[in-house]
Amino acid sequence: MAGSREARLAALRGQIAAIQAGTRTPTPVLPFGDAAIDGCFPGGGMPLGGWHEVTGAGLEDETGAATAAFVSLLLRPLVKTGAIVWVARRSDLFAPGLAGFGFPAERLIQVRTRDEAETLSVLEDALSTQGVAAAVGEAEAPDLTAGRRLQLACEKRGGFGVLLHRRPYGGARKAAVSGSAAFSRWRIGPSPTPPPPDDIGLGPPRWRVELERCRGGRAGAWILEAQEAGHGPHPFRLVSQLAVHDVAPTQPGLRRVG
Repeated sequence: MAGSREARLAALRGQIAAIQAGTRTPTPVLPFGDAAIDGCFPGGGMPLGGWHEVTGAGLEDETGAATAAFVSLLLRPLVKTGAIVWVARRSDLFAPGLAGFGFPAERLIQVRTRDEAETLSVLEDALSTQGVAAAVGEAEAPDLTAGRRLQLACEKRGGFGVLLHRRPYGGARKAAVSGSAAFSRWRIGPSPTPPPPDDIGLGPPRWRVELERCRGGRAGAWILEAQEAGHGPHPFRLVSQLAVHDVAPTQPGLRRVG
C-alpha cells in the first residue's frame, strides 16, 4: 500500500509539473543578438524583472568610464519602453554624451544622493515605480539584504536593475557580497579600437567583457563593439570570443564616458 501511495503521489507531482510548464509565461529578456552570448543565459538573454552587477577592470572601478558607456549602450533598447533612472553620489555622468550611443538624454532621470544607503534606497524605489524601464545605481557593495530588496523591487513591475560598482577615489575596496542576489555579474574594461577603413578618425568603441557568473547559466568573455543606432535592434556587435586565459588586465580608462 505504501508503494502504491508513493506512486500515485509521484504521478500527481508529474501532472502538476506538466500543467505548470504549459501555462508558465516566459520571462522577457534583453538579448545581445548573438548566440555565443545569449546562449550563456537560461532564457536566451539578460532577464527583465531582475538586477545585474557590473564592475570595472583596473581603475575603471573608480572612474566608471568604460562601465558607464557599456551600461548606457546596453540599456538603449529599453528607452522606448520607459524612463531610465541613474542614481549616484557623484555628478560626473555627462548626459549629452549618451546621445553618441543613441541614448536619448530626455529619457534619462539623474538622481544625486548623499551616501550609499540613500543610493540603494532610491534605486529600490525607482525599480518599483511605474513608467521606469530600468534603473542604474552606483554603489560599492550592498549586503545580501539590500540585494534581496532590489530583486523584489525588480519583480514588482518587471524593471531591469543595474548595480554599477564604484568606490571612492583612493579608497579601500570592499568585498562584493551581493553576488548571490544578483542574476549576473559582469567585469568591463576598455579594448583597443582599430582605425576605420578610411583611416580617418576613430573606430567604434570596444569593450573587453567578462560574464563572471550567471544564475543557471555559464560564464564567458568577449570583445564587443558598439553598433550604431538604426543598424539593427541590438546595440553591440561581437568582435571575438575569448578564452579564460586570454582575459588579461586592461589599461585603466582616463575619463568617464557617458
